[in-house]
Amino acid sequence: MGLRRKNKSPPVLSHEFVIQNHADTASCLVMGLLLGLMFEVSAKYAIIFIAVQYNVTYTTDDNSEQFHFYDYGPKDIATIFFYMLVAINLHAVIQEYILDKINRRLHLSKTKHSKFNESGQLAFFYLFSFIWGASILNGEEFMMNPTSLWKDYPHCRMLFQVKFFYICQIAYWLHALPELYFQKIRKEDIPRQLCYICLYIAHISGAYILNLQHLGLILMVPHYLVELIFHASRLFYFSDENKQKGFTIWALLFVMVRLLTLTLSVLTFGFGLATVENPGFSIADGNFNVLPVRIGCLGAVCLTQAWMMWKFINFQLKKWREHVKNQIPKKKITNTKNKRTKKEPNRANFVNGAAKLEGGVSPRIRKSKPV
Repeated sequence: MGLRRKNKSPPVLSHEFVIQNHADTASCLVMGLLLGLMFEVSAKYAIIFIAVQYNVTYTTDDNSEQFHFYDYGPKDIATIFFYMLVAINLHAVIQEYILDKINRRLHLSKTKHSKFNESGQLAFFYLFSFIWGASILNGEEFMMNPTSLWKDYPHCRMLFQVKFFYICQIAYWLHALPELYFQKIRKEDIPRQLCYICLYIAHISGAYILNLQHLGLILMVPHYLVELIFHASRLFYFSDENKQKGFTIWALLFVMVRLLTLTLSVLTFGFGLATVENPGFSIADGNFNVLPVRIGCLGAVCLTQAWMMWKFINFQLKKWREHVKNQIPKKKITNTKNKRTKKEPNRANFVNGAAKLEGGVSPRIRKSKPV
């Protein structure tokens, strides 16, 4: 028996070594921070990374009931870093145990392979975020009272679920930046992915810092639903190219969500916050209700929605042109076949230049009469 050749491991701290072992490195850091909770000396530092910080407790006048709220501060950076490591581990688990196994069965090309991995990862995230965000909206009844978007602003005090939701959202989109390197994303796809990742980080962080968590949550949930439908449809399309009905549903909901986003943004920044009783700028109080901030936020939302609609229209026009190009050759082929059947007689009925009937009997030749 011949000896098996062992695969040479890449040099330590080389690019290939980091790419192959980045998930293991992240899991070791997570385990180290969790083990830090076991010792009294390191517990006070490890808790900053793991637990949600800035707890504020309110009690009623008779001390019968307590209410726990949360604020934000610099310590949230450590918490975001910890859950960014968790997101890297989850990303690797989904890639290795789910997406890679499906890819082996489908035998996709390199282009479709990268798009399948992207849609697979985002579909899991959008599904989880949509269910979590919808449960928060249902519990807090934000959708039933639109005036809660600007009433009693600034909304400095957050519930645990709301703050933890924003921490996980920021951590996930920050983890997507190094994943562009770890997953060996093609150079052609990096600008596109980098663009929407930065837009997510800017908008979600802006809503978190400016105390617009209610508005951000209401806008994120329907947006995540639309993106979930798109990436799920793309996954089904890669498995079977005839399954394209999901893209039609996505196109309809995409336009509706864009209109909903613009309506709520104009209503909040243009009318709601402008009529609040305590307009002013105070970082200590978390109040950013001044005209430049409102115009900047509204402009950022409108420009983003306009850019998304522009990309959407170009995408639909491209698909329509491809559909027309595929239909034109088919029409030409059918027309040429019809012309040939009209002009050319049946060659099977001619033998040596003489016509024959279907039964094989040649037609009777008329004798010429003498003049």
